Amino acid sequence: MTEPARTEIAVELGLGGVIRLGSRRVAVADALALLAAIERTGSVQGVATALDLSYRAAWDRLRSLEAAIGQQLVRKTRGHGTALTPVGHGLARALSDAAAGLAAPLAREARAVETRLASLIDGAPRPLAIAASHDLVLMDALAALGDCDVAVVGSREAVQHLLDGRADVAGFHCGSRTVAEAGAPFADLVDNPGLRVQPLFAREQGLLLAPGNPLGIRSFGDLAGGRVRYVNRQRGSGTRVWFDQMLAEQGLAPAAIAGYGVEEFTHQAVAAVIATGAADAGLGARSAAERFGLDFLSIGWETYHLAASAALPEERLERIVAAVAARAWRSAGYRSPEAP
Repeated sequence: MTEPARTEIAVELGLGGVIRLGSRRVAVADALALLAAIERTGSVQGVATALDLSYRAAWDRLRSLEAAIGQQLVRKTRGHGTALTPVGHGLARALSDAAAGLAAPLAREARAVETRLASLIDGAPRPLAIAASHDLVLMDALAALGDCDVAVVGSREAVQHLLDGRADVAGFHCGSRTVAEAGAPFADLVDNPGLRVQPLFAREQGLLLAPGNPLGIRSFGDLAGGRVRYVNRQRGSGTRVWFDQMLAEQGLAPAAIAGYGVEEFTHQAVAAVIATGAADAGLGARSAAERFGLDFLSIGWETYHLAASAALPEERLERIVAAVAARAWRSAGYRSPEAP
């Protein structure tokens, strides 16, 4: 039986407010469109063409905007076309900056609306776009759910994908720091009423070491000196940020670590490099060490988080949480995020 074609759903949310001066009200989107067209074309005829208006209608709109603001916004000069006055230019910049600042959150909320509409119209959920820092248990859970399009990226990039409206859900971790302590872009998630952030699990991180630990690595300081070949995570990953933080705390320069510039994009890839004998150590999750039969030197536990638009149906996130929990509590190196 042929499945019915899905309805193409695209939602655009815009700057729909008004400027109100006294009793006059002007739609922000209309004002921005007029002023931007003057800047771009340098003529009223250009405004008319850009906005699909007659020449007279374009002038009428400009004059109405000036009357509402109470200031001259455009100036026509013989031989030089039409340009914005200083007030007009300032108003255009203010509105343009506001639109730019709202573009990302509006795009994010538009994705959430599209997801809800897809379920209502097609009767089936649209696959969630998930940008997430790599974790073996999480990836297994998402693969089993089958209704997710997953992009494996660093924690910073995952959060930025969510903030920019390029993903429905972000999976990330901040090492030993809390979300509030981790700085940009994580700080944009804190106390944001438009977003939902929740801890997913705690996982144990440490040094993945060659089987039997032939170099006798017992502490972080043993990585320095050039005898240990290290394999790093990529810049922007939560694990890389944590590694750099620990180097700084122990007064170790990156140049002291042989292989600091060698980068892999997942815990599994780091473990595979060590398992093949191409490196001696790398920072990663205990689960990766277990999967590749490596030795493991624990450095601590960290919390892995999920973040999503508050407008996304809560049951979609709950399915992910349940699928992860079913696997995490059976796997070495995982525990509830509330556990000590």
